[in-house]
Amino acid sequence: MFNLKTLQRNKTVKYGVPMLLLVVGGSFGLREFAQIRYDAQKIRKRLDPSLAAKVNEQKQSVILEEEYEKLKEINLDEWKNIRGPRPWENSKEYQEQQHRNLSKTD
Repeated sequence: MFNLKTLQRNKTVKYGVPMLLLVVGGSFGLREFAQIRYDAQKIRKRLDPSLAAKVNEQKQSVILEEEYEKLKEINLDEWKNIRGPRPWENSKEYQEQQHRNLSKTD
């Protein structure tokens, strides 16, 4: 029925099938390359056991009560909210103006 010459002249076979193979094959190839990327990230995230032990020690050494004591030492009653410069303002001039205002009140 069909011979090779008829299939070569058919536009669907000539252009459509290679395009379909490229799209489907590309998606499978892209999946494989992406999997390699994610596997490499997992390997990089693993820490050396001795380094991991040091990191865990540092995390456990911070105690909530110690942090609370540090905050109690800070005098928050004399705290003053100072606005930062706007993007259209010159930051040097604004800092000098704030410094002058602070020196007047002190």
